[in-house]
Amino acid sequence: MRLRNIPSADGIIAESPFCIQNPSSCPDFWKNVFQNENPIHIEIGMGKGDFIIQLAQQNPDINYIGIEKYTSVLLRAVQKLQRLEAAPACLRFLCMDAENLSEVFSPNEVSRIYLNFSDPWPKKRHARRRLTSRQFLSLYDQILSSHGTLEFKTDNKLLFDFSLEELPEAHWNLDSFTYDLHQDAQMNQNNIMTEYEKKFSALGNPIYKFIASR
Repeated sequence: MRLRNIPSADGIIAESPFCIQNPSSCPDFWKNVFQNENPIHIEIGMGKGDFIIQLAQQNPDINYIGIEKYTSVLLRAVQKLQRLEAAPACLRFLCMDAENLSEVFSPNEVSRIYLNFSDPWPKKRHARRRLTSRQFLSLYDQILSSHGTLEFKTDNKLLFDFSLEELPEAHWNLDSFTYDLHQDAQMNQNNIMTEYEKKFSALGNPIYKFIASR
């Protein structure tokens, strides 16, 4: 789907107190941003922000960072925070490409990574661009803590099966998985639905999920 360009997005994001400009992987950078040493959880490809905003509202003792590549999409998340009576103090946004994660996070600094309904890049020649490819899994390995986890949700079975095959190739452990999240009482417990998840579920599509660790 072609993204509509919003000329004002860049300026609004640059001026927003919720968006971090010029992030750094230097030790203590994120501690100074949040003014605490709480665990850091990130969502890569957060879209319009529904998922991570709800997480931050429910868990003030965790620092959340939403990452989105496109300013026209990130703008919507910023606007949602602006409309809240009290925006979560534990939430920040980054506008960046996931390929540069190691430039903004130190080794072992992130405790959890969320991937929700990532672009499936269906053509075989684009497989390395998928956020669950072995190339990206190796990148996550650089920033995730030794006991950290990766959580992935999608409605695309081909992408899910590909992802399950990539995990052992990148030396990751598959902790749990389901081919029908909303019918799995244990894995669906405390599940927060994304916009895409609501849309696809309403169409009767099963949602696939796995949790993996280093």
